[in-house]
Amino acid sequence: MKPLRWLAAGLVWILAGLLGVVGALLSVTVVLLPVGIPVLLLARRLFSLAVRLVVPRSARHPVQESEKRVEQQRKGARKAIRKGAKLARKRAKKGGKVARNSLPSPSKALARRSRGGVLKRMHIAGR
Repeated sequence: MKPLRWLAAGLVWILAGLLGVVGALLSVTVVLLPVGIPVLLLARRLFSLAVRLVVPRSARHPVQESEKRVEQQRKGARKAIRKGAKLARKRAKKGGKVARNSLPSPSKALARRSRGGVLKRMHIAGR
């Protein structure tokens, strides 16, 4: 694609140069001056077209290209945040399961305690 653009730019450049020479010759004569000036303006526009074909888009529109890059980085950051939040929820859920499995069940905890321990805590035992 790039060599084709360069070839087109070269052809447009040559055409613009020829039109510039013709426009300059027409402008030399006072009678053909009204025709020579528009031809020179057309040559100028063709020169700018040739330059636009050669120069990359990032050099022609630096602000728009930087906005695109910022938008891409913002989307990437947003994805990373979502991924991190999802991973944190997953790990928290897994951590909760591990914590619940490591604790003894309430029935086992009550069964282990002796009746005297409950009475001591209620300050009834030992009277």
